[in-house]
Amino acid sequence: MSGRRFAKPAEYDVLDLPRGTRSGLVDIVSGSFGAGHDAAAREIASRFEARGYSTRTWDVVDFFPWRLGELLRRMYFLQLRSVPGTWESLLHRLEPGQTLHGAVVRALAMTADPLLSIATRSEVIISTHPFASQALGHLRESGRLDVPVVTYLTDMSVHPLWVHPAVDLHLALHEIPAAQARLRQVTTRVIEPLVPIDFARRPADVSAQRELRARLGLPPDKPLALVTGGSLGVGEMSRSARDIARTGLATPVVLCGENRSLYHRLGADQLDVVRLGWRDDVPDLLRSVNCVVQNAGGFTSLEAIAAGTPALSYRCIPGHGRTNAQALHDAGLIPWAKNERELHRELRSALTRVVPAHHSGPGPMADIVDAVFPERIDVPA
Repeated sequence: MSGRRFAKPAEYDVLDLPRGTRSGLVDIVSGSFGAGHDAAAREIASRFEARGYSTRTWDVVDFFPWRLGELLRRMYFLQLRSVPGTWESLLHRLEPGQTLHGAVVRALAMTADPLLSIATRSEVIISTHPFASQALGHLRESGRLDVPVVTYLTDMSVHPLWVHPAVDLHLALHEIPAAQARLRQVTTRVIEPLVPIDFARRPADVSAQRELRARLGLPPDKPLALVTGGSLGVGEMSRSARDIARTGLATPVVLCGENRSLYHRLGADQLDVVRLGWRDDVPDLLRSVNCVVQNAGGFTSLEAIAAGTPALSYRCIPGHGRTNAQALHDAGLIPWAKNERELHRELRSALTRVVPAHHSGPGPMADIVDAVFPERIDVPA
């Protein structure tokens, strides 16, 4: 097991986190079940380090005994790719009080002792994954962990495993997930979304965008729609690409991520489509395209908003993909096209819409450092 780096809100409860010795050390526990949790963890680490804190980032997968975490991750990926409808059914059965919820929470508690072992010098532990939040909440509830625990809710919707009543504070990126969390009787605050500032740097003009496309190997003059299903490339992405191509409005640029079978399948189709595998230059990709068509409402949605790239949801994956899409739609951030007719309408709108690049920065919403340490004005030595 090893650490590795990876509009005003509504009123909120004032939090008085218990304080021990000021160590200046922040531990962040992510979960490699998709790239969004890790991306949030990296940004949390970056913001705390910029303020003078030391950080360590961990993967909850590594805290399971007998490599069960790796097995769970493989099963999760297989489920989303092969039988995604079962994920939605599973989430419905995870409400507190149901048998499955109790069984899952007990299973996640097997990570408690290893998690406890990293907390000897921590001033606070921040979770970006529900598995870690449940185990850490269990430790707080039992009195074994005297270090405050904070959960950062990476999604626009909140399923039951995201919250634990003993977690000291839940941080949300919008009032909609914050309200959902408060319905489960937990302390919640809205903070600015944790999107790196790099995403807000747009090309200066059409010529600069054309140059950027040339560097990325993209068509220079066509309207481009980036089709994404997260780092795993899950969902009906080939059908989405086909539907977009059929509108005649844009050329689909499919970000396949880790899904090699999707990449090869698109190559066999007779479509006017650009295939991309795993990329480390997503900020540039978002700046080079005209719009984003996404299906999970995850971190890419926030990145598109920060980049000022119009986005829409389409053919959303069951479970959190649909609940996130609904929340983004209700918030007026990203419209949800539920059929081909709506796709045509929303795609046409997105291709003609001008959205300013946006990065929250200092403003009415608190930065995560100020939310976790609201009383602190100095940087630890």
